[in-house]
Order: sequence, then C-alpha cells, then structure tokens
Amino acid sequence: MNTNPTLWSTHELRFHADDSTLANPFAEVQLSLRLTHAERVYELAAFYDGEGTWKARIMPDALGEWEWLTTSNLPSLHGMSGRFLCEPTLPDTHGPVRVEQGAHFRHVDGTRHLSFGTTCYAWLHQPEYRQEQTLQTLRTSPFNKLRFCIFPKWYDYNRGEPDPHVFEQSKDGSLDFMRPNLSFFRLLDKRLGELASLGIMADIILFHPYDNWNYSKMGQAADDAYLRYVIARYAAHPHIWWSLANEWDVIGSKQLSDWERYREIIMEADPYQHLCSIHNCMRNYDHSKPGLTHVSAQRIDTCRTTEDTGHYLKTYHKPVVWDEVGYEGNIQHGWGNLPATELVRRYWEGMVRGGYVGHGETYAHPDDILWWSHGGILHGTSAPRIAFLRKIAASCPSHGIDPLESDWDVPIGGQRDTWILRYLGVNQPSWRSIRLPEGGIFEIDVIDTWEMTVTRLPGTYSGEVRVPLPGKSYMAVLARRCLT
Repeated sequence: MNTNPTLWSTHELRFHADDSTLANPFAEVQLSLRLTHAERVYELAAFYDGEGTWKARIMPDALGEWEWLTTSNLPSLHGMSGRFLCEPTLPDTHGPVRVEQGAHFRHVDGTRHLSFGTTCYAWLHQPEYRQEQTLQTLRTSPFNKLRFCIFPKWYDYNRGEPDPHVFEQSKDGSLDFMRPNLSFFRLLDKRLGELASLGIMADIILFHPYDNWNYSKMGQAADDAYLRYVIARYAAHPHIWWSLANEWDVIGSKQLSDWERYREIIMEADPYQHLCSIHNCMRNYDHSKPGLTHVSAQRIDTCRTTEDTGHYLKTYHKPVVWDEVGYEGNIQHGWGNLPATELVRRYWEGMVRGGYVGHGETYAHPDDILWWSHGGILHGTSAPRIAFLRKIAASCPSHGIDPLESDWDVPIGGQRDTWILRYLGVNQPSWRSIRLPEGGIFEIDVIDTWEMTVTRLPGTYSGEVRVPLPGKSYMAVLARRCLT
C-alpha cells in the first residue's frame, strides 16, 4: 500500500489478479470498495488499468484512520481489506469546491473560489507540443478553470483524426466503446495532474454533439459504462467539475430520459459529489434538478447575454456560470468574432450582476489553430483585462459579489452597505450622481475597466455624491465603506 495520504489528496490503492482468461476485463469484472471512517461510509468503484491491475482512487476528507473492504465478482479480488491513516493537508491545498450562499463557491477548507474559466474543447487531442504550450499559457493567465471535452471534436476548424482515441480502435477503424483506450486515459491522468499543480479546475465535458466517430451514438450500455469508468478514475481528484454536456439539446441521438439517467449515475457513483452542470445551445435544461449544483449558461440571442444573470439566479437559486457568452476573435461565425471590448463588457456585466463568466478566443489562424478548441497561445487582448477584473472581484468582502438593487440603466453589485460596484458599460457620462447607504462613510474609486486603472477620489463621502467621470465607455464606480 502507498504511504499515508493527506487530507483532500488523491490516494490510490492497487489490486492485482490474473486477467488472462478474461475476454474484456473492463466489462467482466466489478470491483468496489466500502470505505469507513467514524460516521462516514463511502462506496466507490475501482477501475481496470491494464495488465491485471485494478485501481481504486480515494480522496479522504477526514483526518485519522480509514478502513476499506473490497467486493468483487472475481474471487481473487473479493474480501480484501486494509486501512490507512489520513494526515493533515499540505500547504495551499484547499480541497474540492462547493456551493456557498446559494450563488457562490467556496473550497471545503473555507477558501473562497472566484470562478474565472476559459475553454479549450479539444486540447487533449492536439499534438503533445501544443498541449504543453497550452499549459504554459495557462500558467500566466488569469484563468482558474479549464473547460474541455473527453471526446474529440469534429466541426469547423476541427477536421483531424484524434490520436489516441478514447476507446480502443480495431484495424478497420471502428471503435470498441466497451474498451477504454488506456493510452488516452493515462494522458488525461497526466494533464489533470498538471492542471492541479497550476491551481486550475478541470471542468470535464462528458458528451457533446460535434462527432465523426459515433461517440454521441454509443448506446445506453456503452454510455453508462463510460460514465462509470470516468467517475471511478477521476472522482477522487479534488479539482474536478463535471459537465454532463456541451450543448445537450442538439445531440439528436439522446432523449431527455438519457440525460436524467446520466445525472442520476453521477449522483450515485461520485462519492464526493463534485460540482456538476449541463450546458445548453438554445434550450435550457431544468437546472433545479437534484445533482446539478450550478447553471452552465450560453448566450441565446446575439446581443443579450450576461444581462440575464439575475433571471437565472431568481429561477434556480444556484450559482450562474456563463461558460459561453461568445468569443473574442474574427472568424465568420457570429459567436466567434466579438471585439475584446465586448467580451470584457459581458464579463463585467455578469460579475456585477452576481454571476461568473467564462472566456474564449477564436482568432483566425493560417493552420486553423484556435484557442477555443485547440489551446496553444492567446492572441487577443481580453485576458489581461479579465485578470484586472479578477483582482477587483477578489477585493469584495465575504462570499462574493451579490446583485444589489440597481439603477434603471446601471447594474449594481457587491455587499450591501459595505462594498458597492456600479458598472456603466457602453455609457459614457461625464459625471454620475450616486447615493451611498445612510450612516456610512465611503471611499470612492473610479475604475477604467479597459485601461485597467483605479483612481481614488480625494477624501471620503456620504449621502448623495456627484462622481466626476471621463466621458468614455467601460467605466465603473466602486464605493467602499471606511472601517473607521
């Protein structure tokens, strides 16, 4: 057995048995563990990892001694037992992310999590050097969540064959959907470890419609086996988020009952209950369903996007994450040719209204290498502005930016009576009259969200205040209550 794990780390137990008589060990052998610690009892599945080896991955969430016992239909793996000691967590280890206050996120150790995501759908199916390039770009970016697919993608700018495939491939090119390709999953193991070292959440998209290899048409038995394999292999990673689908409503091969079953499988098979969402194209899923922890939203019309944050918050009473509001870029598709100013505006709108917003980039490239799908390097100018917003948002006290009662033309968010942020968007007033909460004394910052400057007005203020502004777009006004 491995050395003792630390709190919220990934601990691996290995089991060995003769698999020479098995036609398909992935499908024929069931192996599960019953974990116990004081009042905690977890059931989790092990997974086959080739060469007669099964692995069980555990994320202990309590200090002290844990015991485990195996159950298997293979006699040599049945009834094995053992124990391990969970030791204190390592520095800078915060554990998985949970929902807090109904609309925000916090790690289990109490550290606040502000979600600033980006999307690279097919980065796992790129050449190794580009995967490394993607990680290097993320290392210096403001993003702490990467949204990506397990299955390869077939769509504009994505017409290549994946290597390796997610499942084993026969000589005639067909895929055996009951045999995971261990070359791919070991690559995913490696990349998930590297994302963890960068402090980046891995938002794993389990299904999507953009397919040339029948991944979206595997059938119920293969779908369910695939889900259970992925959960068994990765649920013990603290930085995992599950996304049931990218654009669930345009996968024509699946019915609503399929999505209900997938959701129930994740609830049953993931003992750690990681964050879980489902992403739409034109038709929203019912995000109030059990097991869905937050709303993963896409803009539906061409202009109105994160302005709808309040509607989703009131409808579902869950955090709202705008994973797709359009992309900074210049390709022919309307969703992929936003100027950076507009993407940054949508970011600020969504954050001030109490949500979280995701980034993406789709600049035309001679070799069709676009960040949105392939990763690589960023070419746009929104990322540093998003980094600036992240610093502003992090200065909000308590759990995060809540939507506050707003003016008819300007959204307002923050913490009532203490930290109040107005975002003026495309408007360009030369001054703005604001009313501060009664009885409070405030400092006022004028923020240029595009130039990334903060100008503190001299003195302190109370009551009705006329705030001078430069008469340009993309300004914000932040009022912070003085402590004395």
